[in-house]
Amino acid sequence: MEKSGTEKSPFSKVCQVGVIVKDVDKAVEYYQALGIGPFEPSKTAHLITDRKVYGKPADDVKNKARLAQMMGQLHLELVQPVSGESIQKEFLETKGEGINHLGFFVDDIDKEAAKLEEKGFKVIASTRYAGGGGIAYFDTDKVGGAIFELIQLPPE
Repeated sequence: MEKSGTEKSPFSKVCQVGVIVKDVDKAVEYYQALGIGPFEPSKTAHLITDRKVYGKPADDVKNKARLAQMMGQLHLELVQPVSGESIQKEFLETKGEGINHLGFFVDDIDKEAAKLEEKGFKVIASTRYAGGGGIAYFDTDKVGGAIFELIQLPPE
């Protein structure tokens, strides 16, 4: 999906559907009974060096996440809020379990986040990875109910 000119959309590489759940172990069991899985823990959680929620440091936020590859690079991510005040906990408390976000791979998180901020979208939560890369969640849920997440994976 190309924009006018040669500028590539940050939403051209969808990689994740994120679902907030009360109990990730029960959710894994449920989805595996449907034939989805296997589920694995996040491979980047231990690399988080800086987490912010609504612009404020949020080092106490902990989520338990499991991922299952669906097709190609698309994963189903199940996220259970464990501690701290997070956008995931807020979603669970206000809306219950359900689809929370769509994730998109980007090559440069800072550049792509700046472009969206210039268009008026706000970063509502973010993380940085040791060695580079990170995640930014945007306030795109006003229409359609889904938060868009940009993901730049850390170098291998």
